[in-house]
Amino acid sequence: TVIDLSAMVWRNVAKMALAAGEAFGKALTKAVREEIKATQQAAERQAASSGASREDTRQNANTSARLGITLEESVKILDVKEPLNERDVKERYDFLFKTNDKEKGGSFYLQSKIYRAKERIDEELINRGEMKREEPKTEEKVEEKKIEEK
Repeated sequence: TVIDLSAMVWRNVAKMALAAGEAFGKALTKAVREEIKATQQAAERQAASSGASREDTRQNANTSARLGITLEESVKILDVKEPLNERDVKERYDFLFKTNDKEKGGSFYLQSKIYRAKERIDEELINRGEMKREEPKTEEKVEEKKIEEK
């Protein structure tokens, strides 16, 4: 009857939707696996061409992913050259950050890109052993310094 026919139609629509969802899920999983494989192969090619070890390349990729910016992009943003020098990076950062101050008509977006570029280069210098990681200042350490200064 009409109710049975309607129930059958909805049941078939649900089956089709599940089948389409399953196919989409499989295709997405396959695409992600292929992308991961391609990324690994590209990293291996980069390591081979640059002479860097596989571990160095992996660490560089992880740092870039964590900070959201590559070393190459960071070098271009701050307009610094290899070999990276902490003093030159700081000078370019200070100049560009002040130049792009929003109060001077600059752009917060550009300031954030400049900040991230310096952050990425600093991380690279730390990884190379050319710079020490600054310890975050805590309330306790600030109090200790105040006491020592007195």
